[in-house]
Amino acid sequence: MKNHSLSGRLWFVLILFGLVGQIAWSVENIYFNLFIYNTISKSTSSVTLMVQLSGIVATFITLFAGILSDRLGNRKYFISLGYLFWGFLTLSFAFVSKENTSLWFGITDETQIIQLTIAIVITLDCIMTAFGSTANDAAFNAYVTDNTGNARSFAEGVLSAMPLLAMLIVAGGFGMIVIALGYPGLFIAVGTLMSLSGVIGLWFIKDHPNLKAQRSDFISDILYGFRTSVILNHKRLYLYFIAMGIYGIASQIYMPYLIIFMQEYLSFNAIQYSIVLAGVILGASVITILLGKQFDGKDKDKLLVQFSSIYIFGMASLYVVAKTLKGYDSTILMVSVGFTSLVLITGFVQVLALLGAQIRDYTPNENTGKLQGIRMIFFVLIPMFIGPMIGQKINETTNLTYIDPANGNIAHVPSPEIFITGAIFCLFIFYPLTLIKRGNQN
Repeated sequence: MKNHSLSGRLWFVLILFGLVGQIAWSVENIYFNLFIYNTISKSTSSVTLMVQLSGIVATFITLFAGILSDRLGNRKYFISLGYLFWGFLTLSFAFVSKENTSLWFGITDETQIIQLTIAIVITLDCIMTAFGSTANDAAFNAYVTDNTGNARSFAEGVLSAMPLLAMLIVAGGFGMIVIALGYPGLFIAVGTLMSLSGVIGLWFIKDHPNLKAQRSDFISDILYGFRTSVILNHKRLYLYFIAMGIYGIASQIYMPYLIIFMQEYLSFNAIQYSIVLAGVILGASVITILLGKQFDGKDKDKLLVQFSSIYIFGMASLYVVAKTLKGYDSTILMVSVGFTSLVLITGFVQVLALLGAQIRDYTPNENTGKLQGIRMIFFVLIPMFIGPMIGQKINETTNLTYIDPANGNIAHVPSPEIFITGAIFCLFIFYPLTLIKRGNQN
């Protein structure tokens, strides 16, 4: 029987920063996309560009910040100060609008105003992502690996539920903030929460006693994860990285457009898609937490194959439901979309949890920070660059559009084909998983 004992203080830190960090990413992934689409320009290409640039920034910042946290032997200040400034940058979005752009820069041409406002949003998003990646992707992820030991899968199971809980809070509770106070109210609320968490971290976070400052060549540390010898000595770890990249691309084909798809293609209003998401996320969160502790001691590679299959089935099912039931009674459509989305999100989270646990288990403890950047290449850079590009190409090819009554411009609508494409692409995940299985047998 495995010991899952972690201190109350450590659980508090894991849950607080895990949840708040995911709330921040969820707001970026859901409401920044909607913010651009609903208030600036109804163009999915702007959403695609923002996701791609954000992924590039996140990866390179994590690569440098992870190494720096190793060299300084400190995660505490990277997490705490990172969350503090991450919150300030999120709050600053409350002041971005087409009206303020016109006022600040003294321009009146609508096209110029839209282009400049989009540029401001994307620039701020990249700067904000830099702080978020330093705090969460680099320092917090390394901190989790440092401190969870033989309770890692259990901790990973709990942490993997955080994106779902964050989506439940953001899509449900924060959706009400948007309805009542608009996007500025949302950005102020989230930014304040993040900055307060950073302040709390200065008192509650304690680095692992074995974490010591490292004296080594910085360039050598950057190149560490790219060395052939490191890859060959950690083949299994890199196969999990490849599996993560495939899974990530499949997910990013549809994920940036998910809420816009529900709003525009399925014609759900904010209350309807909030209800669907709340039910799906709550159900998937319960399943994830219940299963998380059971994963320790089990054949995770076998579970990965099973839940990858469930994930693929969920994406394909949502495509079929959207294509066949569009225009049906709203209650029937909501229930059907909710059920298939529950299958999809359950598979999505379980694959993420299992891959995350395996990557942590096979990451050498003495080089945790150095490999966070490599992890981000497969977890963020490749998926967030390639996935939305595929999704955008599908949206352009299907050419679902309408005339925006606000300005007379053509508005683009995400199509259900993004889900079946994601399902087909995700089939490639079985290749690295098969190689891992063969390696176990040799």
